[in-house]
Amino acid sequence: MEQEGNIRFLLDKDVIQIGTHGVNKDSLQFFLKTVTASNQENGFVPKEDAANVNVVEKKESLWTTSVSKPLGNWIRDNFGEKVEKTDSDHTGNVAVAAITLSKRPDAEKEVILNTTLERGDKSISLLHGDRLVFSEKNWNKPAYIVFQVDPKLNTTSTAEYKGLSGNIPFAWSITFFVLAGLFILFSFYHRFGLPKPDSDKPHPHMTASSILKEFAATFVSFFKKPQAAAAIFFMLTFRFSEAQLLKLINPFLLDSRDIGGLGLTTGEVGLVYGTIGIIGLTLGGIIGGLAAAKGGLKKWLWPMALSMLLTIATFVYLSFSQTDSLIIINICVFIEQFGYGFGFTAYMLYLMYYSDGEQKTAHYAICTGFMALGMMIPGMFAGWLQELLGYNHFFIWVMICSIIPIIAVALLKIDPNYGKAKEIKEENENIDIV
Repeated sequence: MEQEGNIRFLLDKDVIQIGTHGVNKDSLQFFLKTVTASNQENGFVPKEDAANVNVVEKKESLWTTSVSKPLGNWIRDNFGEKVEKTDSDHTGNVAVAAITLSKRPDAEKEVILNTTLERGDKSISLLHGDRLVFSEKNWNKPAYIVFQVDPKLNTTSTAEYKGLSGNIPFAWSITFFVLAGLFILFSFYHRFGLPKPDSDKPHPHMTASSILKEFAATFVSFFKKPQAAAAIFFMLTFRFSEAQLLKLINPFLLDSRDIGGLGLTTGEVGLVYGTIGIIGLTLGGIIGGLAAAKGGLKKWLWPMALSMLLTIATFVYLSFSQTDSLIIINICVFIEQFGYGFGFTAYMLYLMYYSDGEQKTAHYAICTGFMALGMMIPGMFAGWLQELLGYNHFFIWVMICSIIPIIAVALLKIDPNYGKAKEIKEENENIDIV
């Protein structure tokens, strides 16, 4: 029956309670199929076009059959952990809520409900029904949304979800118009407010030919700088061990204990890595900058490099101990992220040091390209390697990889005064007044 007033969403219950006991995976799949079929049948969610889903048999490439698979088998057989995986047939419990409209919408008008997490524990997730479409045909029929708790959650927790409706395309248009306006405003500020060096002057004779020549000369001069080979080796390898670690921190914290992880819930990972870790990273970077300003890059290069590399040992400890103490996990992640932030200061300072001179902006851009490459390549095989080795042996491997950045640092030659804050000395002049 239609109700008076504006169109509202009606819930069959304001508060949903979910037990932390698990449910059978097969039963959950059957339940989800039933709920999804009901929402599709009533037009709340679009039906999947089964005719367009083609099952393609995936063939292994020559690289897989000749290189990666044999190499992976050799690594697993000789260095991998012997872990017995216990596949549980249970997963996190679920609860369902039904939603209807208070009155019929206008003809050919759709009312869309988008549901997202407003606040609370991310371990309570929305499994199905994040976007529901109501119309004059289904407004009085129940649309179902399904919530699920993380199977590792075993304490009382809460989460608040918020439903948004209205003209979503128009709202996004307004958002992008506001962002565009802000960028225009910032561009005017940068145009007139930022300081300019004396060397920043327009070129009197600029042609396409001269631009290409300058472009080529920039690359040539970059590789002709003193210690170019050692510098590039440093840029590519300084983050060799840390790049592999960063890819596996979140999976390690989330994975269950039977496969070597810590078995934290999503909400706990948000606290450990997304809050405590960020605080450690920020403090490390700030303190690193202050230290470098006092003593210079050369003085702090080794302490910063070692702090970035040796703090990885905290994850070796966590992987072997598999402690369930959230305090110890937070301390270890804080130490590792603090060391990373502190040590990364030396990396950025050296990029600026190597780029100094003519065409420093272009040379620094090339340095950041090498920095991205040095982060990307180790990250490409980190997950594959962890699956072969297991977490314990993987973190030991990451520690062994620290030898390569140490070699790279040992090859560098740096001006002892670079990076120090310039001290302004004021001379007191005695003025005789006659």
